[in-house]
Amino acid sequence: MKVSHHPLAWAVAVGLWPAIPALAANQPVELESTVISANPLAGSAARMTTPAAVLEGDELIERRQATLGGTLDLLPGVRGSSFGAGANRPVIRGQDGARVKVLSDGVDVLDASTISPDHAVTVEPMLIERIEVLKGPATLLYGGGAIGGVVNVIDKKIPTQVPANGYEGELEWRGNTVANESAGVFGLTVGSGNFAARVEGLKRNADEYEIPGAEGDPRSNKQVGSYNDTETGTLGASWIGERGYLGLAHTWQKNRYGLLAHAHADCHTHGPGNWHCVDGHDHGHGHGGHDDDHDDHDDHDDHGEGVPYIDMDQKRWDLRGELSDPFAGFESARLRVGHSDYEHREIEGGAASTTFNNKATDARVELTHAPVFGWRGVMGVQTLRRDFEALGEEAYVPPTLTRNHALFLLEEYSLNDWRYELGLRHEWQRIDVDSDQSNARHRGTSVSAGAVWTFAPHYSLGFSLSRSQRLPTAEELYANGPHAATRTIELGNPDLDEETAHNAELTLRKFAGRTTFSLSVYRNQVSDYIYAADSGHSPGAGYREIEYRQHDAVLTGAEGEVRFQATDAFAMTLFGDHVRGKLRHGGGDLPRIPADRLGVRLDQAFTSAIDGQLEFYRVQRQSDSADYETDTGGYNMLGAGVSYRGNLGRTDYRVYLRGDNLLDSKAREHTSFIKDEVLLPGRNLTLGMRLTF
Repeated sequence: MKVSHHPLAWAVAVGLWPAIPALAANQPVELESTVISANPLAGSAARMTTPAAVLEGDELIERRQATLGGTLDLLPGVRGSSFGAGANRPVIRGQDGARVKVLSDGVDVLDASTISPDHAVTVEPMLIERIEVLKGPATLLYGGGAIGGVVNVIDKKIPTQVPANGYEGELEWRGNTVANESAGVFGLTVGSGNFAARVEGLKRNADEYEIPGAEGDPRSNKQVGSYNDTETGTLGASWIGERGYLGLAHTWQKNRYGLLAHAHADCHTHGPGNWHCVDGHDHGHGHGGHDDDHDDHDDHDDHGEGVPYIDMDQKRWDLRGELSDPFAGFESARLRVGHSDYEHREIEGGAASTTFNNKATDARVELTHAPVFGWRGVMGVQTLRRDFEALGEEAYVPPTLTRNHALFLLEEYSLNDWRYELGLRHEWQRIDVDSDQSNARHRGTSVSAGAVWTFAPHYSLGFSLSRSQRLPTAEELYANGPHAATRTIELGNPDLDEETAHNAELTLRKFAGRTTFSLSVYRNQVSDYIYAADSGHSPGAGYREIEYRQHDAVLTGAEGEVRFQATDAFAMTLFGDHVRGKLRHGGGDLPRIPADRLGVRLDQAFTSAIDGQLEFYRVQRQSDSADYETDTGGYNMLGAGVSYRGNLGRTDYRVYLRGDNLLDSKAREHTSFIKDEVLLPGRNLTLGMRLTF
């Protein structure tokens, strides 16, 4: 066994070393319990059968990037799909796309990010209050699409309580050097009596980001087309009573960002599986070839003559409500409804070449019942309607209407030091397609059983077994045509069946004391795993032909984090993750599986007002590659930060400075479709100030 391929073993060994004197000293340090709202029964992360992570408070403020994937990238077991400055979706344990659910307070974000990695997640990290990440199958509460994990975003758009002083709010500005970014945020909540209202907004302008350039070529230090302009705003209001609340919010978002490594080609077919492509308007820019026409992206028509860009608009409505003691035998009722009208245009040469429209509604009702024979649980119903169409020369998916309905039940039982959890979910799906192909109907059943044993004070051992089913998406079933963003001909398969995952997981936690940790190992064996396989056929113009197939697969991995609070002012954290994905029976490696990672983070409180942080991690070379996939070299990352807290009357403020990639390493993310052409950002300094009142 090569040590370099298993960094987590080193993280565990080194991280537990300082725990020995801390345990012997018997000096418990009680930590604030982290509540996980995405699991209504477990309550705290320490009581969950599967691992979860929360990003909030000061840590969230300093780690936020322009994308959700970039914000979560350093959590153990989580990476980003990295498709330039504007699109970066979370990848959990090597699973991405439709296998990772991104939620806005329990309901789907209802964008088009699961369709293609170049589509942005319509979540603005600078307007988020906290992010919850559930790792591993979370299909029981959130559907078969959550077979890889769940990212639940908590925001303030709908007030849940009336401000004590009648109002509260925040202002924030930040800028960086790598992309000359300037971003501003405001938020204000006002209320009186039983009513409260919220208004918030953001505006971001970021130029093409800098990368480590080639010596002697000053034009090579920009990733051409990697700009990102975003505007978003929300109006929300709610009625708040002693037993709950009911609120409504409207959000609009407009986003423009460069479509990197795009290669347009004129493709035609002479029959099924017989595609041919010839060079069209080549936009497959790497990190060179910068010219003056791209210096100012305020004029997007000029930009379109070089690198295509995406012009995205989303209008969204959210309805949320909660009620305690709704009727006899039930402790609470919870309502979540989201409706989105999403349009995404790919602009080439000043004209829209392809337009994606997605009108969707997701609704769920949860009821938490009082204990019955010691069992307490939540039951619910969920329904999703998604009307999707693609128009234009790269409309590789025909118009489809997806309907998904589900019933679910999650129960818990506590006895002495044990907590047991059982769950069941059944869902029905129908996809109507506007083509000569047949409509698709699928159904799936997911079950789970788990237990948490608090075997000693501040220690717990969690174990879970689950059988989860994921239903095929419309894109996997019906894709048929060229996709310029990934430079592929995508061929769906209308005969795809449900994929079934059998997951086993073991998590050891210590949640109080000088030393705390969370260490997990898992094995996820998937029957009829759906994946995009390279057929081996090159239709020309640099395109590859991929077809959706099914094959048994297995994913195994380990991840963990060990924190040692050496003094009241100094702490050291070791973190690492490893995942391996393979097709069974000699089928080879799965594509775009993240490389191993190992890092250390030092936190120092210099004074009661000044904090500092130093962080270093190593990403190993990824040589376990799928057919026709290139290896990705390893790299080192160094980051540091310092912040100052203070107050002026009723206003608290925080000034922060953070440096990323201080070594200016040439880095590529193996999870990215465009890793061979696009580098991650180079050395960067971010300066920001946040006011809360």
